[in-house]
Amino acid sequence: MTLFDVAGLVGVATVLGGYAAATTGRLDPKGAPSFALNFVGASLILVSLTRAFNLSAAIVEGAWAMIALLGLARIGLERLRRLRP
Repeated sequence: MTLFDVAGLVGVATVLGGYAAATTGRLDPKGAPSFALNFVGASLILVSLTRAFNLSAAIVEGAWAMIALLGLARIGLERLRRLRP
């Protein structure tokens, strides 16, 4: 097992763990921690795909990471707006 395999497995565990936590109500699916878990997990899976590329998996994980990043950006912008008078 290579480090790329380990990164992919950790990424899968991160995404699935976050999804399970959101589904069971332990994690707010619209909160920063949920988006962060999805972004990190998808990014790690993308890292693993650099070793053994699969186009369809890369598209799904790239989209997953971008959606999570957009969610984090939205939360950051909302927090900035609240700080401004």
